[in-house]
Amino acid sequence: MEQRTFTRLGRHVGVVGLGAWQLGADWGRVDEADAMAVLAAAVDSGVTFVDTADVYGDGRSEQFIGRFLRSRRDAGLTVATKMGRRVEQRPEAYTAENFRAWTDRSRANLGVDTLDLVQLHCPPTAVFADDRVFDALDALVADGRIAAYGVSVETCDQALTAIARPGVASVQIILNALRLKPLDRVLPAASAAGVGIIARVPLASGLLSGRYDEHTTFAPDDHRTYNRHGESFDVGETFSGVDFGTGRAAVRRLAPLVGTGRTMAQFALRWVLDQPGVTVVIPGARDAEQARRNAATAGLAPLTPDELAAVRDTYDELIRPQVHDRW
Repeated sequence: MEQRTFTRLGRHVGVVGLGAWQLGADWGRVDEADAMAVLAAAVDSGVTFVDTADVYGDGRSEQFIGRFLRSRRDAGLTVATKMGRRVEQRPEAYTAENFRAWTDRSRANLGVDTLDLVQLHCPPTAVFADDRVFDALDALVADGRIAAYGVSVETCDQALTAIARPGVASVQIILNALRLKPLDRVLPAASAAGVGIIARVPLASGLLSGRYDEHTTFAPDDHRTYNRHGESFDVGETFSGVDFGTGRAAVRRLAPLVGTGRTMAQFALRWVLDQPGVTVVIPGARDAEQARRNAATAGLAPLTPDELAAVRDTYDELIRPQVHDRW
């Protein structure tokens, strides 16, 4: 698999990683055997970067990854976790004391002394401007609790504020064929600063897999049911904030471009990989075959200029009016 570099982290990772939200919760039930199978299939397919969070199943995702790491000590994984969403979202909760407690819990869940990468998990906007927050993160690095830190963001403005911080190693942001705004300023700024870009929600919560139609339903414990309108967290995390019907219309327009030898999901993932400045994309997978197909995208040819233009035209005509100014 093609390798790309987190400059400030000093690590190379495969361009297709694995998002592990679904191994913990919020996408329907995934049992331990399935979680282990997904992780094994991903690693055996060349994946070397896994993204999780302390809030995914209240530590369940981290614990699964920790068990996998103990069973596959030669896997060569970089594991990124996130912290901050297990408490009420107030800026004053982002303290050095809490950071130590949160990272110690993640270290225990993952079974490691030093966390590879810890990201603030879409914190309140005021947090990004607080020097004390970043001083506390620097202290965690100095203490050896974490090797590096980054931020996961909701908005492009948050991303740009974070990129300006000299200690930030990575920015995780929603980027997919239905969310193009980061291409305008965020990716160029990150590239210039040497900040890695972790592209999340690359399939728009499955919309860009091409498998959904007007009859599709999701389990009650799936965020695509209970957060359809932002009832539990930022609506941009669910279908990228795009109305389900509009998203399906965009996918129908793009589907004829897929052709043979790749799936709709692989077309969408390849689009993300083709964007200058992306370090790693982190699609989720609920079974081993999905993990293998996602990883195989790294070996596919880049999209053609005409295909890239078609994605842009579809976005401009159908999606831009709904989402571009929101995030």
